[in-house]
Amino acid sequence: MTAQESQWLQKIIATEELHVLFQPIVDASQQAIYGYEALIRGPKTSPLHSPLRLFEVATQAGKLVELDILCRRLAIYRFAELDLPGLLFLNVMPLTIVERDFREGLTLGFIRDSGLPPERVVIELTEHVPIHDYELMRQAVDHYRTMGFQVALDDLGAGHSSLRHWSELRPDFVKLDRHFISGIDQDPAKREFLRSILDVARSLDCQVIAEGVETAAEHLCLWELDRGLALLQGFYFARPNQQPPLELNMVLPASTQLKSPAGRTTRSILRATDAITTDCAVPYISERFRQQPSLRCVAVLENGKPVAVVRRNSFLTLFTNPYSHSLYAKRRVLDVADARMLVAEADTPLEILSQKLTDSRDIEQEDFVIVNANGDYLGMGNIVDLLREITAIQVRQARHANPLTGLPGNILINETLAAYLASGHGFAAAYVDLDNFKAFNDAYGYARGDHIIISLSRLLQAQVENAGGFIGHIGGDDFMMLLPLEYWESVCQQILHSFEVMAPGFYEEADRLQGGIHIENRQNRMTFFPFVSVSIAVKPIHDTTTCQSLDIAGELSELKHQAKKIPGNSLFVERRGHEAFQAVD
Repeated sequence: MTAQESQWLQKIIATEELHVLFQPIVDASQQAIYGYEALIRGPKTSPLHSPLRLFEVATQAGKLVELDILCRRLAIYRFAELDLPGLLFLNVMPLTIVERDFREGLTLGFIRDSGLPPERVVIELTEHVPIHDYELMRQAVDHYRTMGFQVALDDLGAGHSSLRHWSELRPDFVKLDRHFISGIDQDPAKREFLRSILDVARSLDCQVIAEGVETAAEHLCLWELDRGLALLQGFYFARPNQQPPLELNMVLPASTQLKSPAGRTTRSILRATDAITTDCAVPYISERFRQQPSLRCVAVLENGKPVAVVRRNSFLTLFTNPYSHSLYAKRRVLDVADARMLVAEADTPLEILSQKLTDSRDIEQEDFVIVNANGDYLGMGNIVDLLREITAIQVRQARHANPLTGLPGNILINETLAAYLASGHGFAAAYVDLDNFKAFNDAYGYARGDHIIISLSRLLQAQVENAGGFIGHIGGDDFMMLLPLEYWESVCQQILHSFEVMAPGFYEEADRLQGGIHIENRQNRMTFFPFVSVSIAVKPIHDTTTCQSLDIAGELSELKHQAKKIPGNSLFVERRGHEAFQAVD
């Protein structure tokens, strides 16, 4: 700590010259902002602008508690002043809450003065020194909870934070350190680590927040990794700001948007099994199990809706002694039924059903009840049928996937395009192609060329699936996108801008400096080829009844040739007979 830093610290505390920024925490499952983390910055002109240095100097000067309480008060008042929605995640030093706040109730006083209810505040324990007295810390955490606050553990896996903190304090939230999120789409070990963390979180009834999400690929990977991971935070959604957004300005994937492979839903594995009603006598179901050895589970209905199930093995266990028949002869089925059951709507996508089964650990999973959208009983489903169906779909997809990128190939593209047309809902079909790719391949070799194609495929997949669309790999450097009408333009623009940033990184430094490569053309003349770029041709389709799959493919091919005439990253659109283009410089 320098003398200048010490003077600045005294001035900052005396004048309260701190800036409060807020970064959204989004709930991908609800397509909404879940809350905001309050962050502190020192004066821009000071050596203590960085929060890390600010708190380091405060610690060295013995002013950490005083600074922490000041930051907390300013954050609470500013959050209330901006009238931000959702929860306020308030960074608090453990040392502070056991030394002063535990005794004096400072945070609760700030909350009352601001008019915020305590239920909207999450105390986020952020460490700069280790916790030594866990007993005192547990008392402090319990004290906060009795006042209505929730508790979060910050930066799990970094610094002094450890699994012991989680075990001892049992927080409502844990925020995973960004180290485990950065590049998770390319690191299987990080994905396995996160799966284990999510398993622990579910067993402790704790929510995990993934911090440091910075790319579309990371976001898509987190979403696909586990349906339980819905709370996300990072630059990909919004940077910390003194005037943060009040709502999301992007489309996030959600369970209601995800489509099963080949459109398969729970209805495809439905078995018509006669149910029984609540007034059914036990001897009746006993006789039915006796006559139908393959019958494993029967639904119990009340007014046509399932209220319980009778499972064969559990039921027959009741009749293991000679007195059982007389004991249950006059009993009703609800006396022996199990109200714990999994109920799935017939239109539930198969992968969502599979996830529900995986998460329902306290329920016997072999059989489940299938209902319609109104909750009326339709039949039964079996986990073996589900696994068989999903396996068959995955095998078929693998057989028809592009071997380089793993994306659906031409057969699946054509089938999906036909399904989009049959749905009757408008959409936009887009053709994506690389420019100057052959020159790059000739200069650097096919392995480096494959790297570009794979990188482009990941970019496309992240952007398209974020919008609830479909992406297929036609072959080579050609791709097909099917996008919702309301999102196609923003998706295309994001792809163009992102690839423009990526492209120079594919080249050696000397070629980057000159903006491209010089190679011989077919006439043996040295020709300059600028960086590879992306051309996108789009055909918005509003009336699906007037289109055929083959016609769309042909029209897109023509549009692609027009797009490739435009230098650089470009977008060429057919707008109901009128064509327009937009180049990205």
